[in-house]
Amino acid sequence: MNFCSNCGAPVEIRIPAGNSHPRHVCPQCGTIHYQNPKLVVGALAEWEDRILLCRRAIEPRHGYWTLPAGFMENEETTAEAAARETAEEACARIAVGELYTLIDVPHISQVHLIYRARLLDLDFRAGEESLDVALFREEDIPWEQIAFRSIGLTLRHFFDDRRRGHWSFHSASLAPPPAA
Repeated sequence: MNFCSNCGAPVEIRIPAGNSHPRHVCPQCGTIHYQNPKLVVGALAEWEDRILLCRRAIEPRHGYWTLPAGFMENEETTAEAAARETAEEACARIAVGELYTLIDVPHISQVHLIYRARLLDLDFRAGEESLDVALFREEDIPWEQIAFRSIGLTLRHFFDDRRRGHWSFHSASLAPPPAA
């Protein structure tokens, strides 16, 4: 950030009184600009013994598979965000269930929230951000082509829980990936 969104003056980085982190502060009008983590919200949508996955048509991870998910918008609940993202990416209608995973991804300042959901029908297709959309049984999941570690972790929890016949809420924090 170079300029204050309140008055347009150049900002400086400093630790304001009462804060513990450096912030963008406007010396002209005194506005403190907070930059907070982004919420990525999605759905693990089920149909019988299969899970809905989308093959990404956008970066990052173009061509890789993921659950329908994306950034939460202002003025919506997390459950509404899960349903909206599923509609946008898979043109699918879902009944949103309980929050299933909450995964902190601090090295990119994100929190990933994935809800369990039920597909309402089989009327789905690739949306603008998807190359393809398909239902997968566990044995058919393209594990080596899963776009994000948080999605792989969510899927593994899901299939483990399903085998046990016991559903649990899962929370985790992901460390940065190893350097290539």
